[in-house]
Amino acid sequence: MAGRHFKGLLLICDGMGDRPVPELENKTPLEYARTPTLDRLAREGECGLMDPIAPGIRAGSDTAHLAILGYDPYKVYQGRGPFEALGIGMEVRGGDVALRCNFSTVDENWRVIDRRAGRITEGTRELAEAVNGVEIEGVQCFFKESVAHRGALVLRGENLSPHITDVDPHAEGETVAECQPIDPSDAAAARTARVVNAFVRLSYERLKDHPVNKARVEQGLPPANIILPRGAGVAPHLEPFPKRHKVRACAVVETGLIRGIARFVGMDTLDAPGTTGGVDSDLISMAETLARALTEYDFVLCNVKAPDLCGHDGNPQLKVQVIERIDAMVAHLIQRYTEPFYLIVTADHSTPCSVRDHSGDPVPVLLHGPDLRGDDVLHFHERACQAGGMGRLRGGDLVPILTQLMGVQEKFGA
Repeated sequence: MAGRHFKGLLLICDGMGDRPVPELENKTPLEYARTPTLDRLAREGECGLMDPIAPGIRAGSDTAHLAILGYDPYKVYQGRGPFEALGIGMEVRGGDVALRCNFSTVDENWRVIDRRAGRITEGTRELAEAVNGVEIEGVQCFFKESVAHRGALVLRGENLSPHITDVDPHAEGETVAECQPIDPSDAAAARTARVVNAFVRLSYERLKDHPVNKARVEQGLPPANIILPRGAGVAPHLEPFPKRHKVRACAVVETGLIRGIARFVGMDTLDAPGTTGGVDSDLISMAETLARALTEYDFVLCNVKAPDLCGHDGNPQLKVQVIERIDAMVAHLIQRYTEPFYLIVTADHSTPCSVRDHSGDPVPVLLHGPDLRGDDVLHFHERACQAGGMGRLRGGDLVPILTQLMGVQEKFGA
């Protein structure tokens, strides 16, 4: 495409969308927060609402990111596990079944006390080493810790299938579920389920009296005494994002899951020092890394995890604080990278504090950069963006909008 080319940044504030909260004057956390930078960008740019996949669909972070990057999750999504495993540096071969995992806390009857083991941050490497590399029914089981309570399990062997149910019951107070084949007549899935169940039993036996957990109990902390797998899948074949859009692309993200998705679609990944994937993450460091990424790459994807954690915890006040820190991050980025560029700010899904989980509510979207038509939106939040000139979009619309403004999109037709 002839003419000047611009850089583009897609900033995804994980789970930022919300619903009105009574203790926040019946405003959403984004509406209540002081966001002078995002409000200014909204006044100068264009806004709208976005359904990450489609109206009413409760998107996961993985399926939402795939959709936003232009890959139809209904066609390519084969489970979350492979993305998590690749994102934390594990090897995933053809035929491997990978699962996402949590270090969790259970009682002696395997009733889940804390799905995230108090969001454990220390000792997970030692716990992972206690179970990594075991062999069950001729299947090699590779386990690696990720950020905080997260981890990934890769099963390698003959006659395996990802078509199994989750062990993680996804709620405290519930008993650990038994992994089962989705189709009882599927011999490969039945074998895989047996291996997963055996691995979970082994994890409990090896972790419940582990020195790391004995120390946690002495400190009054919940022990990470079991590993609960979920999201089994095999690696999909995806056309590389840089090839599809003819751009140099990278991702600056905090979690193994999104890092894995970025690597799957051919993006380089950059780590920002001090970012943890938690509410204490160093977002100014992330802004510095984004400024460097925009210097070196054409297209940059960024995911900030903290708003989602606040939504899952039902903590609207902390979500407000996190959003205000994101606003400061964007302000710092604009100060550090002074060349004109296009910026989209949005979320991959809503995580309302009242729901404590992902919902199907649309999320606000903000587009800022040179030569835009503009609209009458004065603030960046869910209610204000309803009146924006971008209207109501789907996630798959964002990259085409961004790449045509960047000047890298080919014309369709004569």
